[in-house]
Amino acid sequence: MKSTSYFILPVLAYVLTLCRGYTLRSSVSWVVSANDVVEDADLSEEVAPALLVDGGGLWKQAYPSANVLRDGSVESPGERMEPGGDSSAAQRRSRLFSYRREKNEKAAGGKGPPPHQETARTARYIAHSSDWGYLATISTQDKIKGVPFGNIFSISDGPVDNSTGVIYFYVTPMDNTVEDLNVNPFASITFSEAEGDFCRKMVYDPEDPRCARLTLTGKMADVAPEELDFAKEAMFSRHPVMAKWPEGHKWFFMKLELIQVWLQDWTGGTVLVPLEEYFKALPF
Repeated sequence: MKSTSYFILPVLAYVLTLCRGYTLRSSVSWVVSANDVVEDADLSEEVAPALLVDGGGLWKQAYPSANVLRDGSVESPGERMEPGGDSSAAQRRSRLFSYRREKNEKAAGGKGPPPHQETARTARYIAHSSDWGYLATISTQDKIKGVPFGNIFSISDGPVDNSTGVIYFYVTPMDNTVEDLNVNPFASITFSEAEGDFCRKMVYDPEDPRCARLTLTGKMADVAPEELDFAKEAMFSRHPVMAKWPEGHKWFFMKLELIQVWLQDWTGGTVLVPLEEYFKALPF
């Protein structure tokens, strides 16, 4: 029995050693190879995306996210941070490839949602405070052609201090959803108040009608040249990481030209908010 234990323990230790240098990268569309990380690289929120490159596979030996140091340098795979490190460094690591949460909170006005009776204002509040939504199109993919297909997109209806109610997107023609839109430009995007902290604090399930949800339906269109500067400011001010996304993906701006505003923000059924009221309302 003892001889078996002596054999198993070294094997288990060897397996754990092999696994140490691997990490699963979530919420990033491109693989960052260890070879692409230069010594003393600047991994600040604005600069890190410049390291994003097309990779040959989903799994690569890489630097775990915990190895991004306080001073912006990178540990080798065999090194570890000292315990009790700067909490700001942990926050910087957790937000390395994401939108800035504090800007999302400012977009919400810092006052919480409007009264549910003010449906147009509630719709504008959700559209402006949301940083992403679930976009549904009619698929052109072979196996599901003609079937609804949903995808997550980062969005903005304007900088934090300038809500327009118009939803802007920064997209690539390589995306299946954009392929769908080239055939059928009509789409719906859904937002949930559950993205923020309100429903969590109120202990509302995302499907609870008091946890508001908004679906905007319309026609997706390219942003006109005279509107490009505003679209760029709207998207990049809310999602600064986008400014460094790979140019080879041929990113461009689109917007949703609204046809219908559908809202559920309380018990008793849903509301279709007239477009005129939606655009006249202020989210704050």
